[in-house]
Amino acid sequence: MDASLFAQYVAIALAVLASAVHVLNRQLPGPMRRLRVACAVPLLRAGRPAWAARLGRWIAPTPAAGKTACGGCDGCGPGETATRQH
Repeated sequence: MDASLFAQYVAIALAVLASAVHVLNRQLPGPMRRLRVACAVPLLRAGRPAWAARLGRWIAPTPAAGKTACGGCDGCGPGETATRQH
């Protein structure tokens, strides 16, 4: 395989991977958050090298500021629960 053809395949694979991650973040934010936490926690354990801790902090999602009872979109007021309107 020619080096330029290999570089094209790598570029296409990175573009597809970035696109898939973006779509998953937009469509499935809860499962993606859990996946990021599951990937970051082992890297942040005590005794890991500094580069692993930096990578774990980069992967970890930002903490949620105001957690609601349902853990959803934070669209409800304080103490209210989301009700489904038909």
